[in-house]
Amino acid sequence: MPDLALFQRSIGFSFSNNALLREALTHRSYLNERPDWDVPNNERLEFLGDAVLELAVTEELFHRFPDQQEGILTSYRAALVNYQILAKIAGEIQLEAFIFLSRGEAKDTGKAREVILANAFEALVGGLYLDRGYAEVKKFILTRVMVHLAEIIAEGSFKDAKSLLQEKAQSVFKLTPKYKVLRETGPDHDRIFTMGVYFGEKLIAEGFGPSKQDAELEAAKRALEGMN
Repeated sequence: MPDLALFQRSIGFSFSNNALLREALTHRSYLNERPDWDVPNNERLEFLGDAVLELAVTEELFHRFPDQQEGILTSYRAALVNYQILAKIAGEIQLEAFIFLSRGEAKDTGKAREVILANAFEALVGGLYLDRGYAEVKKFILTRVMVHLAEIIAEGSFKDAKSLLQEKAQSVFKLTPKYKVLRETGPDHDRIFTMGVYFGEKLIAEGFGPSKQDAELEAAKRALEGMN
């Protein structure tokens, strides 16, 4: 059993309601092995945490960059809350060691594991919001998420890969990339989409993610890597 007291000390926030913390850390697969588990899976808290995270990041960007245009702020926000950066942050707080997973899910690697970690991080944000309120959860978001803004700006990773690919494709090949769904896997509430990006009828690259938009961005990034 994970030491949740240790986890709370490591993130610098403690829960008044430990059931909320356990819920935030409970992947749906765990309930298949532990039907007697006393809290539900973390999907509802993930839904809430996604909204809280986006609000806090949006509010901070709005005040931090009073002269910046909406399009750039949107790009900054998208780069800060995508599943890859959230999985990275989850790794920084060693969240993986404290998630309640089935034995099968615990063996997942690569993108599937990143999605699990990102979702758990959002659920943790949702749980903190319910337990401690918006002001406290925003402190957590500032210390764990917003600290990555400088590197995102320095690396240029906030730029929309789809826009960059379209500019390059139109400049070099005089055409506009098109995206198609290649595969959908997983249950309805936890879909993984595989999208292909095409130049005309030619498949250039594939990408996958928890939404079509994420998968399209991944495909665009891979296409850009191939063109470079």
